[in-house]
Amino acid sequence: MTIVGDDRALRPASVLDALGPLLPDIGARAPEIEANRRVPGDLLDRLKAAGAFRLLLPTSHGGAGSDLAAALPVYEALARADASTAWIAVIGGVSWLDLVSLPRETFDEIYPPGADTVAAGVFNPTGTVRPADGGYVVDGRWSFASGCEHADWFYGNCVDASGDQPLLRMAVLPRDEITIEDTWSVSGLRGTGSHDVVVRGALVPAARTCAVFADPPCLDSPLTRIPLPSAAPLLMGAVAVGTAQGALDDVISLAAGKTPLLAPTTLATNPRFQHVLGTADVQLRAARCLLQAEAAALSAATQAGGELTLALRSRARAAGVHAVTAAADVVDAAYRAGGGTALYDSSPLQRRLRDSRALTQHFLVKDDTLTSCGAVLAGLDPDVEVF
Repeated sequence: MTIVGDDRALRPASVLDALGPLLPDIGARAPEIEANRRVPGDLLDRLKAAGAFRLLLPTSHGGAGSDLAAALPVYEALARADASTAWIAVIGGVSWLDLVSLPRETFDEIYPPGADTVAAGVFNPTGTVRPADGGYVVDGRWSFASGCEHADWFYGNCVDASGDQPLLRMAVLPRDEITIEDTWSVSGLRGTGSHDVVVRGALVPAARTCAVFADPPCLDSPLTRIPLPSAAPLLMGAVAVGTAQGALDDVISLAAGKTPLLAPTTLATNPRFQHVLGTADVQLRAARCLLQAEAAALSAATQAGGELTLALRSRARAAGVHAVTAAADVVDAAYRAGGGTALYDSSPLQRRLRDSRALTQHFLVKDDTLTSCGAVLAGLDPDVEVF
C-alpha cells in the first residue's frame, strides 16, 4: 500500500495523531485478533496509512525518522489497545535496522520512499547458506517470525560453513520465495502470527545477503549507531508498559461496576483495592520514566556524535528488562484484583495477563541480562555483544 500525501510531513507526533481514531477499533477487536492469531487486513492497512511501520525509518526512505524517546509513546498507545498489534508494529518498524548492512542498492529496492514495506525476520541462525553462481543457496527453518504473514520480505540468519571458519550471513527473500508453516499456537501474543518460516534450496543473489556483525551500515543515522540489542529492549518495554496500562484501565472499569461477594459496595471503594491500584500505578509510572530517560540518553549520545559507552548501553538494556518485568507484575496485580471475573475468556484481563507474560520470555529482556549489567557496574568486562 502506498501512502497518498506528503511523506515529508510524517513525524512521530503525526503518527500518534493518525493512530488516535484507530486505537478504539483495535481495542474492540482485540479478541478477534487473538482468536484469528493475526491482525486483520483492514486494520493493517490503516496502521500502514497512519505510518506505524515507518515511524523509525529514516526520512530519506519515506519514514518519520523518529528517535527512540519519541517512538515509545506511539508503541505504548498501541499496546494499551492490544499488545499483539503493538508488537508487530515494533518488529515491522525496526526490521530495517537488521537490513541496513545490505548493499545500498538492495536496501533502496526494499525501502523505496513512499512505500509501506514491512519486513519480518529471525536473528537466530537456524539456516544454512552455501556459495553458488551469483549468490547463495539457502536452506532453513526459522521460528518466532513475528508478522511473517503480512511481510513483503523475510530475512533469516544463516551459517556459512564453506570457509575455514563458520560465518554468519543474513539472507533476504521476497514473500513468494518462503513457506509459512502454521506453528503459532501459544499462550500469549497470539495475534502476532509468529509462525515458522521454511526455505528449501532457494538461490539468493549475493546482493541480498550481508555478513552479520561484519558488513557496515549502508546509511548513517542516529539509530544505526545504536546496537539493536540496546535499542530494542526499550521498545519492548514500551509495549509491556502499554499492556499494563491497559490492564489498569480494565480493572478500574471493572471495579466501578462490580460488587464482590458479601461486600457492601463496589470494588472501587475497597481500601485494599485502592492500595493495590495506587501501588501498581506508581510502579508503572516509574518504569515508563526510566524507559524515557534511557532512550533520551542513547539518542542524545548518538545525535551529538559522542561515545556510546558500554555503561550507557548496559543501562538501556537493564531499563528494558526492568520495564517488562515491572509491567508484568502490574498486570498480575490487576488480574488478581479482578477476582473470579478475570477468569473468563470474555475478560480482557486474562488476555493482558498472557500477553504480558509472553513478553517476559523474549531473550533480549530475560532476567539474566541483569547479571551482565551488574558486571558492567562492578567494573568487569562481560560479553559486549549482549549490549
